[in-house]
Amino acid sequence: MRYWWVNQNSTYKHEVLGGFLWSPKTTAPGHRNYFYDTMTSIQPGDVVFSFNNTKICAIGVAQSTAETSPKPFDDIPNWNSQGWRVEVEFEELSKPFRPKNFIDLLAPHLADKYAPLQQNGNGNQGVYLTDISPGMAQLLFHLSGVNETELLSDFSPELDIDLEEQMKDEIELRQLEGDVEAIQLVKARRGQGVFRNNVKFFEKRCRITNLDKVIHLRASHIKPWRDASVFEKLDGQNGLLLSPHVDHLFDRGFISFSDSGRILVAKNLSQEVLTRWSLDRAGNVGTFSPNQIEYLTYHRDLVFELTVKVS
Repeated sequence: MRYWWVNQNSTYKHEVLGGFLWSPKTTAPGHRNYFYDTMTSIQPGDVVFSFNNTKICAIGVAQSTAETSPKPFDDIPNWNSQGWRVEVEFEELSKPFRPKNFIDLLAPHLADKYAPLQQNGNGNQGVYLTDISPGMAQLLFHLSGVNETELLSDFSPELDIDLEEQMKDEIELRQLEGDVEAIQLVKARRGQGVFRNNVKFFEKRCRITNLDKVIHLRASHIKPWRDASVFEKLDGQNGLLLSPHVDHLFDRGFISFSDSGRILVAKNLSQEVLTRWSLDRAGNVGTFSPNQIEYLTYHRDLVFELTVKVS
């Protein structure tokens, strides 16, 4: 297990809320860069400290190794269109802190080369991702108030070896090697990667259980995968983060939601299921965006088993 420091001044909102790191593979002229090459060294379970606007603002746990992925930022035109992407589950700090204020403690732990900070506490320009020592990481945990053991427990990578092998086999059999968009669609269909993180831009918890530990939630398509266009398959607004049992009911059409957030229950769903899973048919799950409402209209019309037509 290793510890990493990432500078995210211009990409913090995208990466932390989206649950990933992304860097070009090379500089604009095509030269290798140490701080991009480090992306290929991250392993699932590694810890990542996010530095933004002079402060440590979030801490995350890597969920994957680096894979080739299109640039996810439209507002940064001078980067190459393809790069490295690593999935990371982040926890934002309730009280971000400025490392410079504690440089006397941190300075002895700074490496001679590729350190994220200068000896005076200012950030080193040009750093994207660099590794830090366990000693420095422990100090950062102490200053953040985050319990490392609890963080690693909450965000422990869910590695499904069988699923990974199935995806590799499908990619190989369909001869998709090198086709980044096609590979992303394979992973999205199996509930992995890009789609899940796109959904996280809009959804932060399960609509029914209010569970906000995203690692335990599933990204459920509102308009089913089989009926969706290529765009809709990866559109974050065509998804909800749901607890596994709620995902089962929603995916099979046993429940849906009105535009105003009322829970709709199919006539063939047993009351025993509602009782044992503590689902309140009188509950309200909150508002939806206009795009989500369009997808929900499709779900109600063609997936949900309606007893009363809902406008």
